[in-house]
Parts: sequence; C-alpha cells; structure tokens
Amino acid sequence: MPSVRTLTLLGLLLLIQLTFWKWSLSYEHFLTLSGYLAMNFMSITVLLASRPIWLEIPAGGLDMMYALHKWTGLLALVFALAHWLTEMGEDLLKAILDRDRSLQEPHFSGLLDSLQDGAEDIGEPGLYILLFLIGISLLRWIPYFYWRQLHRLMPLIYLALTAHALLLAPLSWWQEPTGWVMFLLILGGIFASVQSLSGKIGGSRRYPGKVTEINPLSSQINEIVCDLGKEWPGHCAGQFALVTFDLIEGPHPFTLASADQTNGQLRFQIKALGDYTRKISHSLQVGQQVKVEGPYGRFDPEHGRIQAQQLWVAGGIGITPFLAALEYRLMHPEHIHSAVTLHYCSAGMEEDPMAKQLKQMISHLPEITLHLHDSEQGQRLTTHNLSICQPKVDLWFCGPQTLADSLRNGLKQSPLSLRFHQEIFKFR
Repeated sequence: MPSVRTLTLLGLLLLIQLTFWKWSLSYEHFLTLSGYLAMNFMSITVLLASRPIWLEIPAGGLDMMYALHKWTGLLALVFALAHWLTEMGEDLLKAILDRDRSLQEPHFSGLLDSLQDGAEDIGEPGLYILLFLIGISLLRWIPYFYWRQLHRLMPLIYLALTAHALLLAPLSWWQEPTGWVMFLLILGGIFASVQSLSGKIGGSRRYPGKVTEINPLSSQINEIVCDLGKEWPGHCAGQFALVTFDLIEGPHPFTLASADQTNGQLRFQIKALGDYTRKISHSLQVGQQVKVEGPYGRFDPEHGRIQAQQLWVAGGIGITPFLAALEYRLMHPEHIHSAVTLHYCSAGMEEDPMAKQLKQMISHLPEITLHLHDSEQGQRLTTHNLSICQPKVDLWFCGPQTLADSLRNGLKQSPLSLRFHQEIFKFR
C-alpha cells in the first residue's frame, strides 16, 4: 500500500489536473480528458525519475519520490488505456453521447498533416511498449540488470508519445490553463528525458573514488570501505547512496553504515541478498574505481519529536543506519541526545558480527538501551515487547517488510500518538 504522504501527493496532483477542465458529457471530452491525464502523469513520472533535488523535501526523500514515481506511472497507464479504449469504442460512444466538436483534434495540411498522421500512428504501439515496460517493473519477472537496460527505453517512448499529444491536442488548449499545465509538465518531462538519454541524471551529486578495504564480516556480509577524498560533501547518519562498482551493472542503493568522518571515507555493510550482492565479494578488488551518488534520504533517527519515546527497530542488515547513528553519538558526546531503546532482530545472535559491534558501541553510550531478539531462539519481536512506556512514540524502522507490517498492524490497536518512520528501498 502507498504511504499516506504518497496518497496525499497523488490526490493533489489529480486535483491540479482537473482544476481547469471544462466538463462536458461527450465522446470528444472523454477522449481528450483521458489523453490529457495520461500525458501529464507520464510527464510527472519521467520528471520524478530524474531525481530532482528540489523535490526531495516535499516528497519526503528519494525513496518516497520513487514510490510516487511508481503510482504516477500506474495512473499514466490507466488513463492511457482509457484513452485507447475510448478510441476503439468511438462508434458506440458517439451513438450514446452527444457529440461536442469543441475539442476536436487539429487538422493541418501539407507537412504538418503528414506529421499528424505519423503522430497518430505511433500512439498505439507506444501504448503497447509502455504496458510491457510497466508490467515487468511491477511483476519483477526479470533480473535487475536486464530490467534496467529495458527501462532505458522509457524516455524514447515518452518523447514519441509527447509528439503524439502535441500534434493531436485541440488547438484551443494552448490559449487556456488546461494547455499551460500540460505544456509546463511536458517541458519538464522532455528535460528529464534528455538527462536520462545523455546519462546525466544525478551527475551533480556523483563522486569518483576507489575501494580501499574489503572486510568479510561473515559468510553473508562484507564491509566495503571507499575513499572519495575531499570531494564528498558529507552526509547525515541514516542516509544512503547509489553506488556503482560496475559500470555495466549500474548503481545500487546502499545505506551508509558510518557517520560522516569529514575525510571522504565511506563504509558500507552489504549482505548477499540477491544475484548482484552475492557476487560482490568475488568481483570487487582493493583499488578498484567506484562512483558514489548522493547522499540521499530523509531517514534521520536523531530528529524525533520532543518528549516522544524514541524506539529504533532493526532487522538483519537493517541495522546499518543505526550503526551510523551510534557512531555519530560516539564522535559527538558533547551533543545532547535523547534516550533510545534499540531492538535488533537477527538469527544466530551468538555468531552475528553486528550484535558484537552493537554491544561494543553501546557500552560507551549509557542513554541507549539494547534488546536483542534471536529468531533461532524463538525470540521474535512483537508490539508487546517493544518496551513502550509513553503515549507519544517515534518508531524508526529498517528491516524486512513483513516485520514492519506486523508492528504497524499491532500498534494500530494502541491509543498512541505514533509516527512510524521507514525508508522504502523498492526502486522498481
């Protein structure tokens, strides 16, 4: 389910789209309205994919921007299908509805007429390709690498459908707010498409470096240390970066497991959870070049509400943002920090390198209360053992979605003033 923030933004976007529309019950209005909404939501989708910095704060971070990107893409597809079905059912709809010719598509002569015919022809195949690309994104049928290569077609499909929309849109639009909204969104979408095709998305936040250390912490977890030098702008505990170890594979999101050292040294703790992360330990070498884009994210467990109980909950490798937060506390003991209850869930706690690291760090942090939950010993975390003792709670979560859903559902039954903070690392 999309978050409340995502639903709110979607509602606002849809409201803005419909604000200037002149309603009329006719075939032409259904056809043009569906095309108008499809094109505008497609423009927003492409714009969000370009990771604009100015949208991070209102959207709530890059992860929320990608969640919004997913839902605007779905809306674009729904309205595109409605547009196509309306076109296919032209005779039936015209027989049912009175025909209003005020929104007729323009008809030109000469070269423009030929261009208009071409624009009309690319609409249907463009929809089929769009349906395929969105389908494989939602169903996750193919590995990330192949999906990423196919997804590069999106800007080309968007530009083709833009030509379809511009040449077939009613001429009256361009003198009205309806057309102004679509034109501004299309300009943003074209700019984002050019950025994508030229490989410049995120370019201003991309920094070269090299791998300086590869430390196997366990059979499943490797610690990778990268040196980016003085170019790195710094980061906050809890943020993540898009890391490119292999140009062919492309960037992957990894949480920064260390606090900012002001020297460009970044530490990532990467668990073998998929095809790419499983082969990292075998393919990486010390001295290898790396590109890091970021920092991204608004997950900041040090900025909870005043007088709210602070709960940090981590599952498995989800402990990494909290390790960075604990390291920051150790580096800056002069700062006043609130008391925190930290719950760490894992399997085989005795052999878990993260548990050992946590115990060592917290021995120097008396304001942190640590609870370990070993699933192999039947110690599963539930809302009953969260140690909630105040009516106002900020819960910061990083871990498996199943655990997040379980805690959310359990806490809904409690009369708490609760804020549940969680980043969503589903970038497709």
